[in-house]
Amino acid sequence: MDLREKIKKVLVRELDLVDIDPATIEDDAPLFGDEGLGLDSLDAVELVVLVQKFFDTEIQNAEEGMEALQSVESLARFIENEG
Repeated sequence: MDLREKIKKVLVRELDLVDIDPATIEDDAPLFGDEGLGLDSLDAVELVVLVQKFFDTEIQNAEEGMEALQSVESLARFIENEG
């Protein structure tokens, strides 16, 4: 399974995004805000934990998180570079 596809499936399943099909999530779509998936700050905290749990990669600080958690694409690049 492609890393981006796995990220999308983890997002939908673990964040309970019940109305979203992982296949419809665009790689460059924002994860947060009204234009993207609409995740909020609580989702960000959970997402940091999920990245460590499913991808064995740790987001060390807020600056690193802000860069990594912009989109599926940015998260995949982060995981690829850290893994």
